[in-house]
Amino acid sequence: MEIALLILSIILIALALLQSNKASDAGQIITGGNAELFQAQKERGAELFISRLTFIMGGAFMIIAFLIMFTA
Repeated sequence: MEIALLILSIILIALALLQSNKASDAGQIITGGNAELFQAQKERGAELFISRLTFIMGGAFMIIAFLIMFTA
């Protein structure tokens, strides 16, 4: 069970690194360089898939962690 948690944590780290960096332009708030920063932007295609997969893997990580905690 611990091995599954370790593998899942590595997958979660990789998925988090694959997601697009939406906060990279946050520094332009001060200078007013990016007017589109606060507009609603929809995720599409691969970005939507990675986002949903990260959410599912995060839930699986929590469930396995709770199972390990209660069975130990």
